[in-house]
Amino acid sequence: MTTTPFGPEGWTPDRLGSRAGRTYLITGANAGAGFQAARILLSKGAGVVMLNRSAERSAAAVADLKAEFGADAAASFVRMDLADLASVRSAAAEVLATVPRIDALICNAAIAQVPERRLTPDGFESQLGTNHYGHFVLAGMLFDRIEASRGRIVVVASLGYRMGLRTINFADMNWEEGYAANTAYSQSKLAQMMFAYELQDRLAAAGRTGVGVYVCHPGSSATSLIATSGGRLTRAVWWLMTKTPLVQSAERGAWPEVMCATEDGLELRALYGPTGRMETGGPVGRGTLQPHATDKDVMARLWERSEKETGFVWQL
Repeated sequence: MTTTPFGPEGWTPDRLGSRAGRTYLITGANAGAGFQAARILLSKGAGVVMLNRSAERSAAAVADLKAEFGADAAASFVRMDLADLASVRSAAAEVLATVPRIDALICNAAIAQVPERRLTPDGFESQLGTNHYGHFVLAGMLFDRIEASRGRIVVVASLGYRMGLRTINFADMNWEEGYAANTAYSQSKLAQMMFAYELQDRLAAAGRTGVGVYVCHPGSSATSLIATSGGRLTRAVWWLMTKTPLVQSAERGAWPEVMCATEDGLELRALYGPTGRMETGGPVGRGTLQPHATDKDVMARLWERSEKETGFVWQL
């Protein structure tokens, strides 16, 4: 079921008032939807801290943002490689030392359609390690600061969660056998969603209701996701698709994550994003959440496995 409580045009950035004095952290914000989310928030007077792998591209992105919004625009970056948990821990420590307030952590960065099985420096399949484990540790390390700010955690998922096994392959999470780019990507995005929904449950059980945890997806948007990690054929097909009406702009793809970072009255057990045909585009609102994404037994098992694999135990 899809709903657009914001009217026939859905949620748009026009609903945003001033965000002066607020600070938003966005992973993977030097291009694509993350960069567009930063633009939207900066246009409303917010501060944005980007967490990106490339210092060179981050510096260029900050320069572009300051050129657009003025030299005093509160845009900055902290270098972080989500695939490397040592880098994640170092970046989180830097954020805690330099960013006194976090109104939302937007877990936007991802890799997708990696053509051949690769492992992260910590020994995880690259898509699971980057998309899920990296954000799992980052959000955990920053949680107390987010809670003190009465902030939010926004997980940017993908409609790809509906593909693949539609569960977690606990017997072979690193795909030592039967690796396929789509299947591994689907599992990584499902893992991110299950992390968010399980976190909702654990916060409720602990009576810690000061942090909102929301899940969204960008629909089919012309971001740099496929171009940065997909194989040659996948990149070529995607490039052709971006020239058709089937794919919307990166800016529109950013609307769901900005909405989840700012809009009041959102429901927790939901998936927000485009609500048009096949939910790949159209007005932004509450979309369809398939039941397998909230399988409680799998969610709880994944949480425990994630703590064991990363060595990071959430204190809730």
